[in-house]
Amino acid sequence: MKKDKIMSNDPDMLEEYDFTKGVKGKYAKRYEEGCNVIVIEPDVSDVFPDAVSVNQALRAMAQVVRNHEKKATKADH
Repeated sequence: MKKDKIMSNDPDMLEEYDFTKGVKGKYAKRYEEGCNVIVIEPDVSDVFPDAVSVNQALRAMAQVVRNHEKKATKADH
């Protein structure tokens, strides 16, 4: 694909941007090791619009799960 064809597809890409010496996936492994990316569906993001609210909700849910597991373990004994 020609450079001018690529540039015309994305209005944010300016002609002076030159990625010809770029290395695809150069940081992919490092990113994968240190980051968890989860895509949230639009209906969920309406309720939890940012990372802080998502993490608070998940921590609350995690506590419920832990409490449930403790009760289940006690009932088994």
